[in-house]
Amino acid sequence: MTATTTQNPLLIGAGLPPFDRIKTTHIVPGIMALLENLMADLEALEAAVVPTWAGLVEPLTRIEERLGWSWGIVGHLMGVKNSPELRAAYEEVQPALVQFATRLGQSQPLYDAFMQMRASADWEALEPAQQRIVESSMREAELSGVGLQGADKERFNEIQQALAELTTKFANNVLDATKAFSLTLTTVEEVDGLPPSLLALAAQAARDAGEAEATVETGPWRITLDYPSYGPFMQHSRCRNLRETLYRAFVTRASEGELDNVPNIDRILELRHEMAHLLGYSTYAELSLARKMAPSVEAIDKLMEELRVASYDTAAKELDELKAFALAKGAPEADSLTHWDTAFWAERIREEKYGLNDEELRPYFPLPQVLDGLFALAHRIFDITISPADGEAPVWHPDVRYFQVLNGNGEPIAHFYLDPYSRPAEKRGGAWMDDCINRGKVNGQVRLPVAYLVCNQSPPVDGKPSLMTFRDVETLFHEFGHGLQHMLTQVDYTGAAGINNVEWDAVELPSQFMENWCYHRDTLLTLARHYDTGAPLPEDLYQKIMAARTFMTGSAILRQVRFGWTDIELHHRYRPAGPETVAEVSRRIAAQSSILEPLPQDAFLCAFTHIFAGGYAAGYYSYFWAEVLSADAFAAFEEVGLDNDTALAETGHRFRDTVLALGGSRHPMDVFKAFRGREPSTQALLRHRGLVAA
Repeated sequence: MTATTTQNPLLIGAGLPPFDRIKTTHIVPGIMALLENLMADLEALEAAVVPTWAGLVEPLTRIEERLGWSWGIVGHLMGVKNSPELRAAYEEVQPALVQFATRLGQSQPLYDAFMQMRASADWEALEPAQQRIVESSMREAELSGVGLQGADKERFNEIQQALAELTTKFANNVLDATKAFSLTLTTVEEVDGLPPSLLALAAQAARDAGEAEATVETGPWRITLDYPSYGPFMQHSRCRNLRETLYRAFVTRASEGELDNVPNIDRILELRHEMAHLLGYSTYAELSLARKMAPSVEAIDKLMEELRVASYDTAAKELDELKAFALAKGAPEADSLTHWDTAFWAERIREEKYGLNDEELRPYFPLPQVLDGLFALAHRIFDITISPADGEAPVWHPDVRYFQVLNGNGEPIAHFYLDPYSRPAEKRGGAWMDDCINRGKVNGQVRLPVAYLVCNQSPPVDGKPSLMTFRDVETLFHEFGHGLQHMLTQVDYTGAAGINNVEWDAVELPSQFMENWCYHRDTLLTLARHYDTGAPLPEDLYQKIMAARTFMTGSAILRQVRFGWTDIELHHRYRPAGPETVAEVSRRIAAQSSILEPLPQDAFLCAFTHIFAGGYAAGYYSYFWAEVLSADAFAAFEEVGLDNDTALAETGHRFRDTVLALGGSRHPMDVFKAFRGREPSTQALLRHRGLVAA
């Protein structure tokens, strides 16, 4: 490498990313130099490849990891520190990156070597994890077009390039559309009903937007489409006209003007359909399922229909209950309750029927205390200790924390970053876990895994810590569950360590499993303490949380069924340039799986980043598929007794040694059966959701 490239922090290639040194100007020269070097390494490997683990998999892994280290940093920064300069650099190098990834995936010499490994006499001597990695590598090569020739191969590669650009554009449009809209409120009438935490956030947003004099008491207050602002506003604002304005803005994000995602959706679906055909699949959904646990689209339809039937009548009754409640309160909208009313009236019922509201709970969930409770749970059931390691790793924002994970003997086994707060100007919405460093064995030494945990809760405001809603707490537990699978893996082969090589529809198992602990009495009372007084969560509030757990659950499930079925429909039965438009498909599915008919202008697909810019294309059903597994896994803890610490620890160790330790080294069904002793059942999910009797 030249002196110039060695000075570029993106070319270090190993260890913790030096976020304190990385600049946007490093991206283009760094990634282009890296691709040049990796192409030389790939060509050298192809020329001298030996069909053995040491002669093929290890050198190939080194190439993939070098690329993953540098490009992973850039992708991470796109999510948490987005800026026009960063986007421009990302878009400049993306075509060359896709070109290299395609070239790597379509390498005939490497594919032939994998085939020889699979057919060799030494095959049976490989460990199950190694066999899974080889078989997965062969499948990925096939799905990357290794078998295509001539014009078909050329067209496939053009599609890959176009899809990379379209999905990036889709995500950027959603971020920009979310950022572009705001509502500035100036009178006390306009903020009637809004809780103090939202007023503080809205005043802070106004100050950030240039209203230097904005205060919690006098305003002005700036409401945005960022969820920590949008969600509480829809729940608490007494101004129905403002709720309508905000709702309409939310469901039409990225559906008009320069940020219109409709053409991007049409083109993405068209190209995915064409790509599936080139690879010999009749639909993109069938291509997607080649990498997943679910055996067929029919199996997904069966699960979706089971959940639709189980939840539809309940959801209809829930809407009737909202209408009756609004009528009893003399609300003029009671006879015409619609989308911008449901969250408001549901919150009023929660307050009256269960004596519960998010704002009453927030003071009991300051982030530092919630983390203490979460870490105490991890210690109790998984025998790990988590302690702060701030200052030991450079971070991309001052709010980011760094932690170490120790095993029962006090030895470090992993680390993770936590980026907890919403930053709508630069950070995409939602929450996620991503890998920073994967576990693996390098020169005989185990390299410890490092995870990114990213959330979007309200930041500390006016000297108070970040006070979390109960949903924020569940989200943190969810992402921590993903992190546990990444960090507690015992697989030393990177290709199957942590979440690597885990079928996509099983990857939500640990995350959804962890959410159940938010309702476990001892856990909740450990993590819930008043930020000001230190008083524990009162018993009556805990009982109210439990009573309200299944409130509006029918509507929640039906909403997810709608999203999942729309996704499958668009990627399986819908035909580009066919008789139905994408919007018509969406409306048809909504007619079967919604109690309230969506607005004619509803364009939720235009902001559906999960399937158009994330990894969930023809895979959104995975949340339900994995919830069947996670609910049944948690039932194993319920069966031994949630108050039996010894039995909980024993069951927790078994969960750690199977679901969390085995990663992608075995098929998810085998891993589940190793933990549970049988195949999963949907009964625990339906029971936890309140759809069948406990």
